[in-house]
Amino acid sequence: MENEPLVPKTEQLESQECWHLLRQVSVGRLAVWHEDGPDIFPVNYTTDHGTVVFRTGSGAKLQAALSDFPVAMEADGVDPDTGVAWSVVLRGKAELLTQKEDVLSTFSLPLFPWEAGKKDHFVRVVPGQISGRRFTVAPPNTWWTPTEGAHRSAFE
Repeated sequence: MENEPLVPKTEQLESQECWHLLRQVSVGRLAVWHEDGPDIFPVNYTTDHGTVVFRTGSGAKLQAALSDFPVAMEADGVDPDTGVAWSVVLRGKAELLTQKEDVLSTFSLPLFPWEAGKKDHFVRVVPGQISGRRFTVAPPNTWWTPTEGAHRSAFE
């Protein structure tokens, strides 16, 4: 075991650091339960007072997000110079913003959808839990490989 490469330690992030990182990017993935199974949708989002807000049109994403099931949202990033990556996941309940004051206040948020079309629904995800981790991206020569004589996959 002397020649085994050193595996970098994964750092578990505090809530405050998770929010700091979420504010650095604007695209994440929204995980929902849709009809008979899980689904994932990319969303352009922004943070707002300890919540995440995104705009969407009518359709499957909106319907699933507002169902009785909780949602999860994940965002991540990597510094190409240092090879340090991070990932943040929040879990909670999505709610449609319907109060006039809430909707009007969202117009000042930096929400810029990538896809054209009518995005007239504002959804706020109120997290019940947030977690994150930071780690160094491992070079390919440190990835696990089976030892000689070990079972080989059908793809080899």
